[in-house]
Amino acid sequence: MTSNIPLLPTSVVGSYAWPAWLHTALAAAQRGEYGADDMREAQDDAVDMALRDQEDAGVDIVTDGEMRRAGFFTAAFYGHLTGLRELPPRRVVGVAGHDQRESYEAIEQLRAPGGLGLVDEYNYVRSRTTHAIKMPCAGAYTLAGRIKPGAVYSDRMAVAYEMAGIINAELKALVAAGSDFIQIDEPSYAVHPNAPREFVDLFNATVAGVEAKIGLHLCFGNYVGRPVAKRSYRPLFPHILDVHAHQFALEFANRELTELELWQEFPSDIELAAGLIDVKNYYVESAEDVAERIRVALRYISPEKLSIVPDCGFSQTARWASRAKLRAMVDGTRIVRAELAGSL
Repeated sequence: MTSNIPLLPTSVVGSYAWPAWLHTALAAAQRGEYGADDMREAQDDAVDMALRDQEDAGVDIVTDGEMRRAGFFTAAFYGHLTGLRELPPRRVVGVAGHDQRESYEAIEQLRAPGGLGLVDEYNYVRSRTTHAIKMPCAGAYTLAGRIKPGAVYSDRMAVAYEMAGIINAELKALVAAGSDFIQIDEPSYAVHPNAPREFVDLFNATVAGVEAKIGLHLCFGNYVGRPVAKRSYRPLFPHILDVHAHQFALEFANRELTELELWQEFPSDIELAAGLIDVKNYYVESAEDVAERIRVALRYISPEKLSIVPDCGFSQTARWASRAKLRAMVDGTRIVRAELAGSL
């Protein structure tokens, strides 16, 4: 990773707010009005926009905004798989919810003959910025949640282990392309905290032999800005401490900083990317709001091990708010950096 990362580095979790024109481009592509090259051009432009917003705000470690991923699941990952049959949604009309989302059934062994697309994503974003880059990837258990085992697999965990092998190969290809910071997004761990030991083993299989800095993002869901679980990390303890990750990205802002004290139970060599910007709220934090949250976090973790991030991705947040929240995040971090420098 780029060596000139400052104390209290700022980053994003992964996704960024889509501009209006990218939504219309996707709709046009679904109607057959865009060809593959048309859509690629639109997505390239969207990545450039996401980078510009992050860099304008002063974010230290950027992502491509996941602009090529039409939602957390479908085109981003399942579109690269063979062996799936798409199922109709359980509900079509009414308020948006998870029961309206895509789902699949395994009809044969899952394969990703061309990979999952992350290498192409990385190669483009690397060509467009000199900043340090984090590459996010949905985790195996979370991806398995939209796939019914059918007659091919015994249960969700069996599907997840198949996905772990596919993801592991993709991550190794990503490292070979030059990526040195990869984040695995596993909201389903916290949403289904009934098998914490099994989650650890699955995660470690997913990242086995991947020679990069590994982050693990655990949240409680953010589809249409709504969580889907009792919002506590406690049920994952103590097993979660055994995952082979260098950094945990955890949400705190929308829970009024609840459970920050849990960090005292983590090994001292692990980093915390503390979610201190609430992406589920249209209250735009001030720089001083962010600075105060950072000061609270520093009661439990040394500044050398702390990064500042939003609670989750910005995909469910309007762009105007995302931009303002990014600026507040960076400005608040700069306030605390100056305070720490003055105390040395």
